[in-house]
Order: sequence, then structure tokens, then C-alpha cells
Amino acid sequence: MKAAEPQILTINGGSSSIKFALFKAGETAKRGLHGKIDRIGLKGTKLIFSDTVGEKQKTHSLAAPDHKSAATLLIDWLQKQIGFESIQAVGHRVVHGMQHTAPEIVTQELLDELHRIRPYDPDHLPSEIELIEALRQRHPQLPQVACFDTAFHRDMPRVAKLLPIPRCYDAKGVQRYGFHGLSYAFLMEELARLGDPAAKKGRVILAHLGNGASMAAVRDGKSIDTSMGFTPTAGLVMSTRSGDLDPGLAPYLARTEQITAQKFYEMVNHKSGLLGVSEISSDMRDLLEQESKDVRAAEAVALFCYQAKKWIGSFAVALDGLDTLVFAGGIGENAALVRARICEGLEFVGIELDASRNAATAGLISAETSRVAVRVIHTDEEMMIARSVFRMIGPQTANKQD
Repeated sequence: MKAAEPQILTINGGSSSIKFALFKAGETAKRGLHGKIDRIGLKGTKLIFSDTVGEKQKTHSLAAPDHKSAATLLIDWLQKQIGFESIQAVGHRVVHGMQHTAPEIVTQELLDELHRIRPYDPDHLPSEIELIEALRQRHPQLPQVACFDTAFHRDMPRVAKLLPIPRCYDAKGVQRYGFHGLSYAFLMEELARLGDPAAKKGRVILAHLGNGASMAAVRDGKSIDTSMGFTPTAGLVMSTRSGDLDPGLAPYLARTEQITAQKFYEMVNHKSGLLGVSEISSDMRDLLEQESKDVRAAEAVALFCYQAKKWIGSFAVALDGLDTLVFAGGIGENAALVRARICEGLEFVGIELDASRNAATAGLISAETSRVAVRVIHTDEEMMIARSVFRMIGPQTANKQD
């Protein structure tokens, strides 16, 4: 019997979901069975999956009160579907990597460190650790690779990392890290594949606009600044995250509303942003539908576009100009009206959109006269994880592919 073709399993754990995908091992990884467990810990938890890209999705209802139980259910389900004999390695998105600058094989030492830094991101790291440990317990010989979302930004200039607080905290790791690194790494590889010269030598702003939203300023292929900071709450207005706030707001609300540190954390991460301003929805699609008849929705959309415009302007200054702007993420890839509003008035930076190209979400949406190339690229964090894992175990995989 012919041996099963080697595959890489990618795991992308969020605060209430687990995305997974199987890739045929290889530098040009081909996606196979993929899906997600959604609404973990909430009513209506579902396993949504399909065998190939573009195939109609199938859905199963699950009972998964937490990530540990969801991980167990996913492992059991994958065992029935494909078995683990063909899986050569598992790649995980790990949101916070502190000083780690590249993907690493998971060891007990690395796990111990991840446990130690859990307080840096209590919304993501604990569940990501649970996923790694669940797989480790069931398949202890299976290599697992941690792909850090902060790694893309680790070479930022010192001035971009510093926080203007007492220096003693910097020594304890309290500095600006930046996130969405797997998305940004993928976008830069796609930019190079498309033949854009700015990918290797030039000035690029990457705008990952989704439920979580951030931007990165990239010069000659290296991140020089990014909007998120010590945590993923900083920077742009997001679906439920506030983005940057006056730090004096925390003690003010503690005095006047008796809001504790935990309640403040919950507010700025889960009850703010588009949801907080609109009081309607955290979804940009809902707000665009409502903006003509509800001023709250209109103001939320306007605030998002205004702040995004400001970040593009500030990063263009940091880069001493701009060659390419890339929109990605759920909003960046799909909301033509939002892209148009963000770019409106940025002609002085060199940005001019072609209205018909933008409306059609073409790959290149800038006008012929635009000094800056404006692109829309579908980002793919799972693909980036798969590529990263293959690059670590490449020779072994290549030998087994024939």
C-alpha cells in the first residue's frame, strides 16, 4: 500500500476559535482539509470544514466549553479523518514571542517560557499553550513548531521599541513588540512574487485591517515601525479593541465609575472600538449598511477611516516617502468603500486610487498617475505557518515527497 503523502498541520488559535489546515509538504504548500472550531465557550459551537479550497463547507455542532476540550475534539476528529501518521509536523501561531526572532521547535524549555509570559497576552497565549500541550500529550514524538507573531518586528530600530516610561521596565521586557507578523511576512513574500521592487528595496506600508487591525512600515524588507505596541490592544481602532487611549482614562474611570483594572482590560479589548462607538455591531459590514440611518454607525466608520489615514501619513513620514501601500485582512480585502475613504486626500503622499479598479477589488487599485502602487492582497497566516515549518524540516520532507 502506498504510504500517505506527508502533510503539515497548522493551528491558529484565537480567543474563541481554532483554525486548522493541512498542507501537502513543500515550499509551494497546497492546502487540503481545513476549517475551524468557532464560538468556543459560547452557545452554538461548531466545527466548520471543507476538503479543498472553494468546496462547500460542512458543519458539525460541538460541545466545547474551553480550548482544552476543543483541542481534544479536534485531535479526535482529525485522527478519524486522516490519521496522524502522515503528519510530519505541526505549526502553531503563537501571538507573543518576546525576544524570539524566528520559528522554533517546541521544547519543554520553550513551553516553560511561554507559561512565564502568559500575562503579556492573557487573551491568546493561555489557549495557544493548551493547544500545544494537548497535541504533545497525545502525540509526543510529533515535532511542533512555534511561529511567533511578534518575530517580524524584532529588528525594529531601538527608538521604535522604546516606551516613554521609567527605564527599569524596559529591562523587564515592557516595550513595543508589534503583532500580525505572520500576516506581514506573507504579504511581503506575495509582494516579491508579484514583482513589486519595493518588496526588497523600497518603502512599504502594510495595512492588515480586520477584527484586529494594525499597520506596519517596512523599508527594504524590514519592519521599522508598527501600530500595535506592548499588546495587540494598541494602535488603530479595531472591531472591539480601542486602539490607542489617553492613559489618564484608566485612573479617571477608576475614580468616577469604580472600574477595576480587570474591568478596564475587558472594556478596551472586548467592548470598545467599532462596537463601543456604534453600540450596534463590531462588524464593518453591518455598520456600512446602517451608516445612512444611524449616526452612531456613521461615526464608528468615520473614526476607523480617519485613524487609518493618520497612521498611513505618519508611517510615510517615518519611511521618508512611500512606494507601495497594501490592504489586507477582512476589511482591507473586501470593503472598497473603506479603502476609498482611507485614501481620500492622500494625494500629497502620492496615493491616487482608480475608482473602477477599487470597486472591483483588483489586485492593483491605484490609478495610472499614482506615484504609489496601492494593492489588495489576500493574506494567509496558515500558509505562512506551513511555509515556515517546511523551511525548518525541508530536507526531510523533500526526501519523502517523491
